[in-house]
Amino acid sequence: MSNLTLLARLCVAAIGLVVLAPDRPTLPEGTHVYKDLAYMDDGHPRHLLDLYVPPDANKAPLIIWIHGGAWLAGDKSNPRPLPFLAEGFAVASINYRLIQHAIFPAQIMDCKAAVRWLRANADKYHLDPDRFAVWGESAGGHLAALVGTTGDVDVFEPNDGLQVSSKVQAAIDFFGPTDFLQMDAHRLPSGIHFGSEDAPEARLIGGPVQQNKEKAAAANPITYVSKDDPPFLIVHGDQDPLVPHHQSELLEAALRQAGVPVTFYTVKGGGHGGFNDPNVPELVGRFLNAHLRPTAK
Repeated sequence: MSNLTLLARLCVAAIGLVVLAPDRPTLPEGTHVYKDLAYMDDGHPRHLLDLYVPPDANKAPLIIWIHGGAWLAGDKSNPRPLPFLAEGFAVASINYRLIQHAIFPAQIMDCKAAVRWLRANADKYHLDPDRFAVWGESAGGHLAALVGTTGDVDVFEPNDGLQVSSKVQAAIDFFGPTDFLQMDAHRLPSGIHFGSEDAPEARLIGGPVQQNKEKAAAANPITYVSKDDPPFLIVHGDQDPLVPHHQSELLEAALRQAGVPVTFYTVKGGGHGGFNDPNVPELVGRFLNAHLRPTAK
């Protein structure tokens, strides 16, 4: 892939992110907003999160948002789950180190560190530590899927001294890549190529994917699927020119084979986000309520 092609790809991805990002909703009156909370103590500017807690929260279930941007761009500023504040959910939106800061596994280690920090501070912010969901799109979907499948993988746990788990109780993956080695084989005829050393997937793992198969496998959430993983919701457009729909097919198949509850919804004619399908928000709402809504005590 030439530098020009890479630039075009990133521009398309950026446009997709703009289309996908909803207009920022009006927060419910009395929402507690905590900006730039440091979830690690190293002073890195990307180790920050924003937290939104609904008014009068008492052990609120938490949705953790992971932004997209090809692991090269994006930030925590406009989290998609904010409308769920009105339904009593808290929302955390996290930043993580981008490729220009560090290669994989830095990104998943950061995400898991954020989950652990939120759980360790659940009482302080009136969160329910037993009702966490993670949700991401594109590169963020990839990381959300990794958080979901690596709750029992110690190698990605940062040495932060927190004696808490990074497991989540639900995971939502919007059109995230999974198996980098199969992306070119299943791309759309008009889709972009993934094999160059300049491709984001290659930059994430430190080299062309076909020449770094072990590193590609280490970055693949399917590698870590087990029967103990949380329920998954996967959403992907069948005309996605940036992340082939087949990537989500692979994840669904692996989860089903392991006995993990999974819902996979294909947006017919959908590209890389920007979905107009009314079934998508309805599915997300049902999924979150089914797996995060506190039970009566």
